[in-house]
Amino acid sequence: MTPSLDRPVQVVWFKRDLRVQDHQPLATAAERGRVLPLYVIEPELWAQPDAAWRHWAFIRRCLQTLDRDLTRLGQPLIVRRGEIAAVLDELHRATGFDTLWSHEETGNGWTFARDRRVAAWARDRGVEWIELPQHGVVRGLRSRDGWAGRWERRIAKSVTAVPSALTPVPGLRTDPLPDRPEASLAPEPDVSLQPGGRDAAEETLGSFLADRGKAYQGGMSSPLTAWDACSRLSPHLAWGSLSLREVVHASRARVAGFQGDMSPEAKAWRRSLRSFEERLHWHCHFIQKLESRPSIEFRNLLPGCDGLREDAFDPERYRAWAQGQTGFPLVDACMRALNATGWLNFRMRAMLMAFASYHLWLPWREPALHLARVFTDYEPGIHYNQVQMQSGTTGINALRIYNPVKQSFDQDPKGIFIRRWVPELQPVPDAFIHEPWLMPDDLQRATGVHIGRDYPPPIVDHIAAAREARQRLIAVRRQPESRAESRDIQQKMGSRRGARRRPKAPSPQTDLWGSDQGK
Repeated sequence: MTPSLDRPVQVVWFKRDLRVQDHQPLATAAERGRVLPLYVIEPELWAQPDAAWRHWAFIRRCLQTLDRDLTRLGQPLIVRRGEIAAVLDELHRATGFDTLWSHEETGNGWTFARDRRVAAWARDRGVEWIELPQHGVVRGLRSRDGWAGRWERRIAKSVTAVPSALTPVPGLRTDPLPDRPEASLAPEPDVSLQPGGRDAAEETLGSFLADRGKAYQGGMSSPLTAWDACSRLSPHLAWGSLSLREVVHASRARVAGFQGDMSPEAKAWRRSLRSFEERLHWHCHFIQKLESRPSIEFRNLLPGCDGLREDAFDPERYRAWAQGQTGFPLVDACMRALNATGWLNFRMRAMLMAFASYHLWLPWREPALHLARVFTDYEPGIHYNQVQMQSGTTGINALRIYNPVKQSFDQDPKGIFIRRWVPELQPVPDAFIHEPWLMPDDLQRATGVHIGRDYPPPIVDHIAAAREARQRLIAVRRQPESRAESRDIQQKMGSRRGARRRPKAPSPQTDLWGSDQGK
């Protein structure tokens, strides 16, 4: 039934949920009265050190398709620019709305503080702010026991239906969508980023489940195959043009379609999609950690690591790493590909962060911010947990120090990926493409590639650097106080893998980072 115009206005605040599909706040608000759908461009948010223009480029397209879909329902999106409490105040004076709806958000430290200000504003104005969960993260969680079962019950619920219509709230202005949300964020003209918006989300999910997903399990680790084999849904999940529930339900429906089919193709699909869903479980597992302990964004999870690297920041090492100029071809190719496209598969992301933390011994905060800015799919809850996992500062995960040369041989044996993203190495023979510094002088002259002139020599001795880093971290972990801290962290934040039956969970070392929230 269409709400009458005398019913109260319900404000639905869109944040990381830029869709009308499977949107319980929108659906419930529509049942109660007139809906004012709101998106606020907050300049202070976009001035934070983890913000980037590429995030806005993706979001902007999501907002365009969101506005289109809302307009079809009868009420366009209202966009405002400014500080959120001031925006809400203005709308409250204009409409007298009594309820503010949104999804719960596990964002960065700034959004956490902002939401506390919004809660205070709502209390002062007598406005009820109703925040609803949109996936498996539990607000106010006291114990991890039984968490996996709660995840399953939430995600298994039916997808929330789109409202049949929205009654418009007339007379309200909407601000245009700017090319940039904050003056300091300059557009990036020389990048090829994944497009945002609901249409792109549905197309990406459809192509994965129809074709690309068959190669998922075997193709997700190598940068040669991951671009197609991975789902590429991570930015759509991060910014909410798809819900996690929609993706899980669609994946399970695809698996069900192979029931009873024992052909090799059906078996390959089942293996890949079960592996895919494993990582969708871990999506919420990691975000839950930041929800429960927001300090993960800023401080070592294991306090025993405090002071270990904090005074070791080397701006030249950081610059070389961030620009793909370390002298290790696969590391540099991965960083350049990421800088140019906003995406990289999980294993290579993990290698980049581990290389910065172990081999270059950089404190993790600045590398984490660089990666946050270049990941189109930046999801704080996954991001900072993975950063700390790959830096050895969680206290509960094994130290994983990737050998950049071995990874190069394993993941790009013929140097195809390397030559694409490090074109100065194109003339280098296969025998030296992974270790070009070993080329004899006569071969350097013959190829025209001079190490130290055309491409840098290795920035560190990777074997010695890895050995020293491991020794330092092991020494910290062996301290009695660190052992006690690790047990406490495991109890409060560790997985309970035995608590759910389906699907079998991967090792806690599974790198879920962006390339698969699912991949």
